[in-house]
Amino acid sequence: MKNILFIIFFSLSIGSYAQVYNADKVNKKAIDIYERALLKVQDGQLKEAIAGLKKAIETEPRYADAILSLASVYGEMKDYKSAVEQFEKGRAIDTNYFRFFYLPYSINLAGLGRFSDALNAINQFLNIAELSDRSRKSGEYRKRSYEFAVQYMNKYPATDYVFAPVNLGDSVNSEKSEYYPSITINDSMFVFTRRGSGFREDFFESTILGNRKYARSRLINGDINLEPSKGAINISQDGEWLIFAGYNFRGGFGDFDLYISYYTPTGWSEPENLGRNINTESWESAPSLSPDKRALYFSSNRPGGYGNTDLYVSYRQPNGRWAPAVNMGPSINTAGKEQAPFIHADNATLYFTSDGLQGYGGNDIFICRKGPNNQWSTPENLGFPINTIEDEGSLFVAADGKTAFYASDRSDSRGGLDIYTFDLRPNVRPARTLYVQGKVYDIKTKKGLPSAVELVDNQTQKLVMNVQTDETGEYFITLPVGKDYTFTVNRKGYLFYSQLYPLSKNQPDSTYKKDIPLQPIELNASLVLKNILFETNSAELPPISLIEINRLLQLLTENPTLKVQINGYTDNVGKPADNLKLSASRAKAVVDYLVSKGISLTRLAFKGFGETKPIADNTTETGRAQNRRTEFVITGQ
Repeated sequence: MKNILFIIFFSLSIGSYAQVYNADKVNKKAIDIYERALLKVQDGQLKEAIAGLKKAIETEPRYADAILSLASVYGEMKDYKSAVEQFEKGRAIDTNYFRFFYLPYSINLAGLGRFSDALNAINQFLNIAELSDRSRKSGEYRKRSYEFAVQYMNKYPATDYVFAPVNLGDSVNSEKSEYYPSITINDSMFVFTRRGSGFREDFFESTILGNRKYARSRLINGDINLEPSKGAINISQDGEWLIFAGYNFRGGFGDFDLYISYYTPTGWSEPENLGRNINTESWESAPSLSPDKRALYFSSNRPGGYGNTDLYVSYRQPNGRWAPAVNMGPSINTAGKEQAPFIHADNATLYFTSDGLQGYGGNDIFICRKGPNNQWSTPENLGFPINTIEDEGSLFVAADGKTAFYASDRSDSRGGLDIYTFDLRPNVRPARTLYVQGKVYDIKTKKGLPSAVELVDNQTQKLVMNVQTDETGEYFITLPVGKDYTFTVNRKGYLFYSQLYPLSKNQPDSTYKKDIPLQPIELNASLVLKNILFETNSAELPPISLIEINRLLQLLTENPTLKVQINGYTDNVGKPADNLKLSASRAKAVVDYLVSKGISLTRLAFKGFGETKPIADNTTETGRAQNRRTEFVITGQ
């Protein structure tokens, strides 16, 4: 609104200098209508102002001030197309009079995505010799934005991608503002913040019904909504935790702090402050929890950062406590504002907003990805039309890696900010992510076992996720597609469990439900090592096999009196004598590796059984693959 008034009154002040257009010769009636329209602008009644400005133009068709003011009002309403049309109409009346309007004209061209035209316009503006320092600074800022936009378009040329945000509708949105959407990985719960009266904000929940339909939203039950001043909310991928920003809650340290509430059979628990390692006397907000619940990302304006607000991360320790939060560093944080972090379910793709990194103007949304050494890549702008010349807010991307949610005040908003969904452009998508959940239990007693559940990238052999089950043994872990993983479960006193999830080529549409029985460490207990996939006629250990063999190494190290025998088996392809020799060589390769890592040979034995003990049908490839196996058996304690 301030910008509209500046442009309007600026146009009045330069009227007497025009060469062709002369404001002093405008029809008195048109001037009266125009001035009454300006009062509507001052009162924020933009639609009424438009009607008055149009009437003034009807009375005086070459009334440049009214035309340019109408263009400015359209621009304020984000009707960039109409704004550009009116600016160009004003320019046609008198190009010299118009030259000071190349700045707002360029902004509205950029609003339409016409960045090359916007760059040309701003260059004409900057060629004006008598520009004030303030105007030149504004023009140079816009020029950098337009140059960036043109470069981005050249880097990512137009494709078939269509940006078409869909309003979530009346079940979610209202005449109030809704924002900060967050969704569980299986779409069982959808939470967001709704603005109330004054400074009140409340947390609401809904469920996704399918076909982009949503259940009627309702207040989240429990103590979480008792205090009026709240903000950003984030739900854990398994739907068990809610982390949010709250002001003046009991136990707070000052300004906004981060709090946590746990789901219980009777509803959400009383919020707990996350403590001094995360919260300070400064502002903390915009939490985003990693899918394994081991990392918490958030924004803070605490002293010692790189700018106005920075991104921080805290890691949850084995004892369940959060370590002191650390700044995410100058590769992400700038002298400006970095806010609204969102870590995707793939645990490797981070989105956030920044007004300090080069973009289209104001807050833009950026993406960075975690590399093999857990280093974050250089942030990349999501590009137009996701980012615009306006301020962008928080982004949430569903587990499919394609469906995104954000808050905007688009033309079909029910009021203020509404939550919309759209498809992300392919080059800024995270990995599509599935999940596996179930229960870890004792194979004999059937009692649930609290255990460590880990996901390892087979290619890098790096730990991707580490999750602790609850006290009943229930677990939940995400599986980003596009890579092959080994899924392992560990508990002291039991043999470990492992399972392959090859997701690099095949991307199954279903999720996984898997209850896992663990065998107590006892005499004659055995376990098949599923990751030891030898090449044909080879006894050389493939790199992928080390993931499981190192688990066996850990088991032997933690239980120094344990003795094991490694058994090798083959399918029935080839000569029986050759298969017997090959199976023994393969078992020996495992023993040799363990010895090289410090395990005494007196604790180890090996034997080859060839094709003599099949566990599946050798007439099928699937059956033969199961028969080509390596196992270990406990022979002494």
